[in-house]
Amino acid sequence: MENAKNFNAAQKLIRSHLVAGEMTPGAPIELRIDQTLTQDATGTLAMLSLEAIGLDRVKTEVSVQYVDHNLLQIDNLNPDDHLFLESICRRLGVWYSRPGNGISHMVHMERFGRTGASLLGADSHTPAAGALGMLAIGAGGLDVALAMSGETFAMAMPEIFGVKLVGKLPDWVSAKDVILEMLRRHGVSGGIDKIIEYYGPGLADLTAMDRHVIANMGAELGATTTVFPSDEEVKRFLESKGRAEDWVELTADDGCAYDHHDEIDLSTLVPLIAKPSSPGNVVPVSEVEGEEIYQAYIGSSANPGWRDFAVVSDIVRGQVVPPTVSFDINPSSRQTLETLIADGRLGAMVAAGARIHQAGCNGCIGMGQAPAIGRNSLRTVPRNFPGRSGTREDSVFLCSPETAAASALTGKITDPRSLDMPCPQLRYPEKTVVTETMIDAPPHPDESRSVVVVKGPNIKSLPDFDPLPDTLELPVILKMGDDISTDEIMPPGAKVLPFRSNIQKIDDFSFERIDTSYVEHARSVRSTTGHSVIAGDNYGQGSSREHAAVAPRNLGLRLVLAKGFARIHRQNLVNYGVLPLVFAEPKDYERLETGDVLIARDLHQTLANDGDVILDIQGKDSIITDPSLTEKQIAVILEGGLINWRRKSLAAGA
Repeated sequence: MENAKNFNAAQKLIRSHLVAGEMTPGAPIELRIDQTLTQDATGTLAMLSLEAIGLDRVKTEVSVQYVDHNLLQIDNLNPDDHLFLESICRRLGVWYSRPGNGISHMVHMERFGRTGASLLGADSHTPAAGALGMLAIGAGGLDVALAMSGETFAMAMPEIFGVKLVGKLPDWVSAKDVILEMLRRHGVSGGIDKIIEYYGPGLADLTAMDRHVIANMGAELGATTTVFPSDEEVKRFLESKGRAEDWVELTADDGCAYDHHDEIDLSTLVPLIAKPSSPGNVVPVSEVEGEEIYQAYIGSSANPGWRDFAVVSDIVRGQVVPPTVSFDINPSSRQTLETLIADGRLGAMVAAGARIHQAGCNGCIGMGQAPAIGRNSLRTVPRNFPGRSGTREDSVFLCSPETAAASALTGKITDPRSLDMPCPQLRYPEKTVVTETMIDAPPHPDESRSVVVVKGPNIKSLPDFDPLPDTLELPVILKMGDDISTDEIMPPGAKVLPFRSNIQKIDDFSFERIDTSYVEHARSVRSTTGHSVIAGDNYGQGSSREHAAVAPRNLGLRLVLAKGFARIHRQNLVNYGVLPLVFAEPKDYERLETGDVLIARDLHQTLANDGDVILDIQGKDSIITDPSLTEKQIAVILEGGLINWRRKSLAAGA
């Protein structure tokens, strides 16, 4: 497709940032990164990595550190990390978004998003910025740290999945239903190794923030990113934020081609809902209507715009939710919150019984607002993986703000079309509140050099990991199925994430939702052989949190053998020196069990020659595995991880 006469929007973005490689699907490419995004659940490791590398000052156009995940201050751990992040941002020349300023993806669109720019974010929902016509990709914190140091970002060239939108959304149906329809059709792995690009006349009915909703949850399809064209609607959004100069037009050329194609007639969509416990478990709301609910939760990076709260306010205005329902409002940004205060809509929700929480991720990542056990929670968040809400045995449904508000009023899952009221017709404010009081620009480099980085007692240096041995003899201590998420490998929530800066402590929680004996088994063989784990397809889906790679690595994980990997987690394993292998024959998965011992010999030469890795199994026939690693990935694994590799390249003057 690289030699095609006409380019789609995604190809134009990649072409304008391509440093090395060819735009042939599957081929290795390297991209120049203009902007980076880190948040506090991933940013501490990224900043510690930059410290380990020895970076003096970031080299990107814009790098922003957000504090949006770990806002609960039940002890000193989170505030200590906030002080560390604030001080190291001043030291390295990074913008700092304070606690309470809002969710990274929403604030980045409001303040920094620029059509045509590339954005690498240490958060899997970074592709939300594709709503502005950006090339926005989620990655692990180490990859983002290297981009901040001026390195390119390497990945395989994705296929482009074109989705044509036609028609107009009917009343009571909104952008969340569009992405839920995509998940209903294609599942949680339907976007793997693909960029999803939306185009067509149906875009005229979708605002920039509607597009944000769709682009954000493209991550749940496993997509590398999502791209929308930059048109008059994007221009209107940026003008409303006082940033008209950051808009340029970006559209696909007439007659351009796509590797895959689908079409959605928006006028045919109905309110949809994802049942527990997967974003891909989608059905019409009418199929589950009538089930009692405990909670209706509005907010998160998946529905962060003014309209997502305004429509809820207009639905509940003048009414009161039943006493059996927890009606939780989670503002997405300080600007959105102040706009809702100014137009009276926040007051209407409070009068209806809403509980107002601070602007941030909060309940979406298990940081408060956990639902009662065994009770249904309807949420406008992007994910409903088991236990992600903070309640181990949760029952979380994903839905639109309209469905959540209607259900809050009735106390049971309700198709909003059944409400005895007209659908609210919103008039978007021409100008929204713009607040600059909660985000701090980096100081001048001369001032930065004198900044003292503040480190509390919970902030520990990253562990040193040894290079990959030429021979591995590893017991299998865990076998898992398909679609294992990073939330299951390393739980989020108020109990775990405060230790994000302390790998030696957070590794206590590794795989606890799958096998509570894993940590004990891993530690028993850590100093002798290390260990391996086996998984099915789409292993490591979900969050970009690299703790799901580095914590098991600290416990001695050296090899993961799976039917297939989610893109970000596979790279995170590489970044920490863990060898990810894929079954050449998927049926061999059935032959292996916990307790088997995998033996790999001559790894250095085999990997250097890009060969298949033969695994001998004690007492069983050997199996063939496919590393499918790039030359750089092999070099990183052999060195024991990306930090070791970068130190070596810097020492060599590279």
